[in-house]
Formats: sequence, C-alpha cells, structure tokens
Amino acid sequence: MEMLQSDQTCCTVKETVREKYDAIARGERDCGCRMVDEFAYQDTPGYQVEADLGLGCGTPVDYADLKSGETVLDLGSGAGLDAMIAAPLVGKKGKVLGVDLAPSMVAKAKENAMAVEMDNTFFQEGDIEDLPIQDASIDVVISNCTLNLVPDKEKAYSEIARVLRPGGRFIISDVVTVGNPDPGLIRKAEEAAGCVAGAAERDAYLELIAQAGFTEPEVVRFRPLEIINKQDGLASLTIRARRQSQDF
Repeated sequence: MEMLQSDQTCCTVKETVREKYDAIARGERDCGCRMVDEFAYQDTPGYQVEADLGLGCGTPVDYADLKSGETVLDLGSGAGLDAMIAAPLVGKKGKVLGVDLAPSMVAKAKENAMAVEMDNTFFQEGDIEDLPIQDASIDVVISNCTLNLVPDKEKAYSEIARVLRPGGRFIISDVVTVGNPDPGLIRKAEEAAGCVAGAAERDAYLELIAQAGFTEPEVVRFRPLEIINKQDGLASLTIRARRQSQDF
C-alpha cells in the first residue's frame, strides 16, 4: 500500500508539472519569478530570446567546458535555451539532445531550433526518471532548475549515471534548501516562483550525488535566493561531477 501511494504521488506531481509547463510553453501561464539575471546569456552565441522563458536558476553551460564533437544531454530542456547555447560549443561534429516532460515545450524547442537552422540539436518528450537514452552514450549532462521538480531524485541521478559514458560529467543548476526553512515561507515562495516545493536540503542533495557513484563533485556556484525575503532558506546551486571511469 505504501509503495502504491508513493507511485500515485509521483504520478500526480508529474502530471502537475507537465500541465504547468505545457501552459507556460503555450503562453497561457506566467513562469513566475525569474531566478537568474535576464541578461546572463544574451551576448552568448546560440542565445535565442524566444527560448528564454525565465525558467532557469543558473547558467550551467558556463561551467561545462564543452568541447567540439561532444554529445550533450539537456534534462528539462524547456524551450531550448541551454541546449542552443551548448550547440555552437560542440559544433557540427557534436550534438545536443534535449528531453522534457511537457509536449508543448518540446514542440516549442523544435520550432526555436528550426528558426535559426540549428541542426545539431534534437528534442524529445521523456521522463528524467526513465530517460529514452541509450546506456553510456552521453559525454555531458546539463540541467537548469529541473531536478528539483523530479519526485524521485535518487532515480534521476541513477539515470544520469546510466546514460553517461565512463568518465563523462554533469553540470547541473538546481534549487536547494538550506537549514530548516519555515514551511510557510516555502509555500509562499512556491506560489511566487512555482518551482521550489520539491527542493531538497543542500547537504542531502550532495550526499545523494555521492551515493549515485559520481566522483570529483564540485560546487562551482552557490547563491542564496530571495524570492520572498532573506529568510526563505532557498538557494541556487550549480554542481559538477564525473561518472566513475570504470564500467559498472
């Protein structure tokens, strides 16, 4: 019974996330509070204003050290913002795959990529807890403010490890909680920003990554967020790490 209830809760969360982000993609709903500088990527090659819906909490591509020919997977690719910024860095010999739970976001990302003839980017619908990606086929995983929306973060990081090649790396920006924030403030922050209710506690989040078998973890940016006030207990964290070099 407990497992059934857990599965039902996960399904409900995913349905809510899918409906919300489909509505944002269609312009029927506001994205909420922008958690990253609106000019953060604007002078970056590949930036497209139509793909910037203000949904990120960091700039993971800035820390990805992408190289020509690499294959990149963007989890929760939205309208394609980070994927299209990554695309010029990996060049024509590389490719960027985007996976998103919301069909309307996938359609919008494809439309945005087609508009600028970016032919090394590919977008598809998929669940981060069960990625439609082959084992050990990805050099770099990026994600921007998406893992906090996933009910089973342990499964998500297990999937990241599965799809990465041995020695491959991830660079993820996400929202975490710090200490013991007031639940009332978290609820108000969720109402304002709409993407913080599933945030994990920072130390537990880092432990989860270690338990998934990643090495060389490094927090490259940590920034307290002030959605309601300074006592929110929420922060933006950008972390990178590598999959173990040997096969599982």
